Amino acid sequence: METTVLAYGKLNLSLDVLQKQPTGYHDLKMVMETVELHDRLDITVGEGQGIRATSNLPYLPADGRNIAVKAASVFFRELGLSEHQVSIRLHKQIPVGAGMAGGSANAAAVLRGLDALMGTNLPLEQLRELGGRLGSDVPYCIAGGTVLAQGRGDVMTPLPPLPPCHIVIAKPKFSISTASLFARIDCGKIRHRPDTEGILNALETGQLDQVALRMYNVFEDVLDNRGKDIAQIKSVLLDCGALGASMTGTGPAVFGLFDEETPAKTAWERLKETYPETFLTKNRGVSI
Repeated sequence: METTVLAYGKLNLSLDVLQKQPTGYHDLKMVMETVELHDRLDITVGEGQGIRATSNLPYLPADGRNIAVKAASVFFRELGLSEHQVSIRLHKQIPVGAGMAGGSANAAAVLRGLDALMGTNLPLEQLRELGGRLGSDVPYCIAGGTVLAQGRGDVMTPLPPLPPCHIVIAKPKFSISTASLFARIDCGKIRHRPDTEGILNALETGQLDQVALRMYNVFEDVLDNRGKDIAQIKSVLLDCGALGASMTGTGPAVFGLFDEETPAKTAWERLKETYPETFLTKNRGVSI
């Protein structure tokens, strides 16, 4: 049995950190959006045992360190199914370590793919519950769309879709440790916060420009000197006509929203000269 599943990238239209819980986790408030930029997973299930992954990126692990492999293991174990031989062929396009939930999207795609192949037909909430055992972004990536995510990102409220737009995404030539940014942030000293309520109102009225004007990511306030690249990318995007620009997740990828394709292409061409991992895409605006 074989199926092909697409794993779509995620952007944070806003990201706010509200408080730190005694457990050490932080309460978040985020507006999330799915983009057309995606990875492709070819999943084969056969007789026998063993779960392995291969990828077009040779440095990605093929064993249980790969979240796609972990997702397959969780699926069979938690549903009480006998383990099968599973082969996952992964073609990566979403940049690794960019704040776009690429790994989480892959895990979610494996859960969806195995659910279809094994005929389990799990309800959305059960798939999300399984995803929550793998990572905070996996439940969102099960269905995607335009969503208000709260708590650890696992309390989700569907929102009116973001109006169709062109999106340019650029990732600097480094990654940022998620743990280090959470360690640096002090919820009582955050200077700038996104206008989340304004974004929700703009989504209700379908005003792309008003959404873009209110985007912000509080982690931009706690970047080290590598934040210069973040600022540079945002500057190019805005100079080329982006309605707004922001870092996604814990970065370092930065994106800009455009209402027309021509200025988006101009920004893409300018940025890819310095940042090879630059992409021109669109939002999906609907659930997967």
